[in-house]
Amino acid sequence: MTTKELPHTFKLVTIWLVVTLVIFVAIQAWQHHRESSRFQLAGQTIVLTRADDGHFHWPGRVGAIEVEFLVDTGATATALPQSLAQRAGLTPIGAVRAQTAAGATQGFVARADIALDGGVRADRLTVTVLPDLAAPLLGMDVLGRLHFSQKPGELRIEPQP
Repeated sequence: MTTKELPHTFKLVTIWLVVTLVIFVAIQAWQHHRESSRFQLAGQTIVLTRADDGHFHWPGRVGAIEVEFLVDTGATATALPQSLAQRAGLTPIGAVRAQTAAGATQGFVARADIALDGGVRADRLTVTVLPDLAAPLLGMDVLGRLHFSQKPGELRIEPQP
């Protein structure tokens, strides 16, 4: 025999690595499909499906930065994490003290161009920027301009009449 055969252990490790990689890629594709199916357009109606965390999420952009907003009907104003505001190049226009679920905090206000999937826009919207906010919150300053209804597991946003 002129060629050496690969050791049996090496073959088994290679097979297990390939199987693990295939499973990993399949799980990632499944998760991506689940996340992307939470936002749908039904004609001109935007349909958001409740996520596993119990909240509605609405994909969009702050300036050119892609984000996923947490829809928060209990928030008066749209709020952004400070790290996102910095990446989007937002300039503070004033200080603010805010009461959050975690307690009182200080941040600043800025103006941002918000674009939500489905064609909803809020240009030069005054937003609250907070240092310890985990995710961008879409508040009633935007949601109040829209006609929306909720049924179990689904939030429907209709075009304005």
